[in-house]
Amino acid sequence: MSRVPFICGNWKLNKTLSEAVALARAVAAGAAEGVDVGVAPVATALHSVAGALGGTPVLLGAQNCYHQDAGAFTGEISPPLLADVGCKFVIVGHSERRQLFGETDEGVNLKVKAVLDAGLLPIVCVGETIDQRKAGDTMKVVSAQVKGGLKGLAPEQIGSLVLAYEPVWAIGTGLTATTDQAQQVHADIRALLRELAGDEAERARIQYGGSVKPSNAAALLDQPDIDGALVGGAALKAEDFVAIIEAAV
Repeated sequence: MSRVPFICGNWKLNKTLSEAVALARAVAAGAAEGVDVGVAPVATALHSVAGALGGTPVLLGAQNCYHQDAGAFTGEISPPLLADVGCKFVIVGHSERRQLFGETDEGVNLKVKAVLDAGLLPIVCVGETIDQRKAGDTMKVVSAQVKGGLKGLAPEQIGSLVLAYEPVWAIGTGLTATTDQAQQVHADIRALLRELAGDEAERARIQYGGSVKPSNAAALLDQPDIDGALVGGAALKAEDFVAIIEAAV
């Protein structure tokens, strides 16, 4: 099955309003046909970036959410509110959320369901640490994260979402999984999705994340089970991000 590549920029805790708007406009100017493109700015810039992307094919997304729609949850933001500001997708379970803020597979699962209920696209992040890889536990860890994060979802829901395989040891370190390493884990994730969702697994897109940059994007994106990229640092420079988009064409 032919899956449309999805290149998404996770801006993390970066960019003022004016910087975010300028970057969004530059990304929109460089978006290519045949590739889905998204950006996930800091929450304070969502409204401004939504305006900058109006009339363009670039999708707006959020870096996180809470699983309740509304209530006494100081400091949180819900999927319906993200939809209201113009978001089309939400990154869920990023390794930084798991490591720094104690997110669990159970919590990720609640968020995935809330994002789907709001009519948004979840990008569900999974990945192992360097110690887990050295111990040969990559798929043990990734499998548990996938099964935990997608627990209770119908096959068609699984087919509609995006998974992002991000080896924790390659995020922001300059290290990158080799194309063979990345493809192997992506293929294993695809096989797991087939167990969970049957033929619907062929629709689900699996992005690679972990120090993706213009110099390695083409080789990674050429792999049969790598359907895009979740880009961190390189997404903060328009020329680098656009080059990654072009590599997916």
